[in-house]
Amino acid sequence: MAYFIDRRLNGKNKNAVNRQRFLRRYKSQIKQSISDAINKRSVTDVESGESVSIPINDISEPIFRQGCGGSRYRVYPGNDHFVQNDHIERPQESDSSQGNTSLNSESQDEFVFHISKDEYLDLLFEDLELPYLRKNQYFQSNEYKTYRAGYTSNGVPANISVVRSLQNSLARRTAMTAGKKRMMRKLEEKLIDIEKAPAQFPEKERLRKEIAELRVRIERVPFIDIFDLRYKNFEKRPKTSSQAVMFCLMDVSGSMDQATKDMAKRFYILLYLFLSRTYNNVDVVYIRHHTQAKEVDEHEFFYSQETGGTIVSSALELMDEIVKERYDPLQWNIYAAQASDGDNWADDSPLCHVILAKKILPLVRYYSYIEITKRSHQTLWREYERLQSIFDNFAIQHIHEPEDIYPVFREIFHKQATEA
Repeated sequence: MAYFIDRRLNGKNKNAVNRQRFLRRYKSQIKQSISDAINKRSVTDVESGESVSIPINDISEPIFRQGCGGSRYRVYPGNDHFVQNDHIERPQESDSSQGNTSLNSESQDEFVFHISKDEYLDLLFEDLELPYLRKNQYFQSNEYKTYRAGYTSNGVPANISVVRSLQNSLARRTAMTAGKKRMMRKLEEKLIDIEKAPAQFPEKERLRKEIAELRVRIERVPFIDIFDLRYKNFEKRPKTSSQAVMFCLMDVSGSMDQATKDMAKRFYILLYLFLSRTYNNVDVVYIRHHTQAKEVDEHEFFYSQETGGTIVSSALELMDEIVKERYDPLQWNIYAAQASDGDNWADDSPLCHVILAKKILPLVRYYSYIEITKRSHQTLWREYERLQSIFDNFAIQHIHEPEDIYPVFREIFHKQATEA
């Protein structure tokens, strides 16, 4: 069986079946390419799809060639410079030719195509689910959505319903002219019978006059009247929306280099994308800390660096203050993700345990901590291990290399039976 792959752009829903078949056949290669492209996105960039590339060696396509059967004539080129077993030197290539060769080889080594936003998220979060998901009550926001609400006899010309108006016109004209048309048909039949008898001239004139009057009365009925017009009716209804807030906490002390921050950024991107699949509105709060915590924007969060020690409890205290001021747990689903290399003052780690256990974990839906380091664990990890054994909505994972981020994320949010 031969498979045909359509590489044309999938515009206007053309070749959708071909496209889905292609995505199913090469799902593993596409998912690998998607996981590698995570670090190129901003945390809140979920509006676009992704251009993914697949090694050409992974794509097997049919090759059509002429069979060996039959008789044919072939003309082979002659050779007057070399004989059998001669050694031919490889030609010297210039820098420009080498550059062109590398570009050509690169274009031939990979097959690049674009997937939509929905396809991107479906492949990225397949078999994943929010653990212990218990949505809070739906919050009545000030957003409204327009819905169709039947038809009305008053409105603006832009909303006129031509079909419904013509239906009303036909019903009205039928009701007003049906009796007259029946009477006119009877008079016409009677006139035909009378015309066969030449002696009844006055009766013929009377019938013709009545038929003409009925025809005029039928023609006076307007084709469409103001009473026939119907307009499409729209009404605005309050739109209920589920809300979530994602707290990103990260150590920016001197021990956190840019490579470590980039790995943390990938984890935050995955979490934001994951939450945006479940909630309509997702706020993101960035809290950076060294010895002091501060709420910042995304650029400062990932690319600023401070010197000095690390006090993690300052970030936890600031998160607790922001939740009390802006995010009521009865109306917001609160999630938090903390990234660190594990450094913290030894006396501060027990305080972090107390703050999380008494103030934060009872309010949040889920709290995940990733430690990005190749060293042995310190006091902060041991305190968090104790919390993980007590709270079901708390998870910790260890990351060594960038390749560990996506597997660790899947491990934290693996699909499971959820409670209503």
